[in-house]
Amino acid sequence: MTGITIDKSVEFSYEELAKATNGFSIANKIGQGGFGSVYYAELRNERQLREWICKHQKNSLLNSRCVRLIGYCVEGSLFLVYEYIENGNLSQHLHGSGRDSLSWPIRVQIALDSARGLEYIHEDTVPVYIHRDIKSANILIDKNFRAKVADFGLTRLTEYGSSSLQTILVGTFGYMPPEYAQYGEVSPKIDVYAFGVVLYELISGKEAIIKTNEIVTESKGLVALFEEILSQPDSKEDLLKYVDPRLGDNYPIDSVFKVIIT
Repeated sequence: MTGITIDKSVEFSYEELAKATNGFSIANKIGQGGFGSVYYAELRNERQLREWICKHQKNSLLNSRCVRLIGYCVEGSLFLVYEYIENGNLSQHLHGSGRDSLSWPIRVQIALDSARGLEYIHEDTVPVYIHRDIKSANILIDKNFRAKVADFGLTRLTEYGSSSLQTILVGTFGYMPPEYAQYGEVSPKIDVYAFGVVLYELISGKEAIIKTNEIVTESKGLVALFEEILSQPDSKEDLLKYVDPRLGDNYPIDSVFKVIIT
């Protein structure tokens, strides 16, 4: 197994997972990732699991703003069991339909929670971890609208203190820094750049890559868009045109500008 690991975790049988997901039925399927399907399941006694987690995972990654890995199953294939996050992912809230708009204070809190999750895997683990696929779809929102970083399928660890290493190109276009796409060098800067794109999504409500011309199918990344704004003499005035219209006038422009230049 690669990616995030914890000192101890619950081992489940394939039979138990199959039963809890009704034979991995379509009705239980709640998502699809690059490494497989995601199913909803109620496993064992919730109170027993919570007590076990508190006892064995007190000082692990689980205390940061990351989705908790509860257990696993290795029977034919690898299955990972994570805690269920009730409120979907950030991309659904920003770009989907049928959801209320997130207020500006909630958006700022989501940004802070996500940053703390990245800070943990970048600085508080030895060796350090690099997520490599930070994006709004991999930031989950709980019932209290607090954010947790999820989907460590592409996570890679590096030796403590190393600045970068070479690897094959993985990740999501629109979130990858140019130097990574060109040279394939992995460092925590990859996640920091992608986090910056997420900040632009929180501000604008737009996706990481937006169409600029429907007729000839031209597109532009949010980074390039905001770089153009910041290069203008009166950035604050131009910025108002790109703030998510669903926020109305319920946001402090100085706060928005501070998030952009952070």
